[in-house]
Amino acid sequence: MSTPVSSLRNLGPATEAACARAGIPDAETLRALGADETYRRLLASGTRPHFISYYVLHMALMGRPWNDCRGKEKEALRLRFDALVAGVAAKPAPDAPPAGIEAILNDIGVLPAPPV
Repeated sequence: MSTPVSSLRNLGPATEAACARAGIPDAETLRALGADETYRRLLASGTRPHFISYYVLHMALMGRPWNDCRGKEKEALRLRFDALVAGVAAKPAPDAPPAGIEAILNDIGVLPAPPV
């Protein structure tokens, strides 16, 4: 039997719906993925980045109040959040035109032209 995401401390129906859109159906899956992978999947599925929601997820998985994150712990999570957001933003969309060497190979006819 699966446990709803919203059963975790700090997480409500909106987070549960966002997780479902990201392919995370329950609290067990969320726990298995961990906060970083869960948040990466949330971003990839269209959730807008927000630092507070990121550290709330961490606190939820530790069973701590959302506002318990402070000082050096919060600073360290901010660095991880920034790297995670930058990593997701750096990945091109699947339908994006080729870049770099792929674009050159495409131009000279080595690779097929992308559909328009």
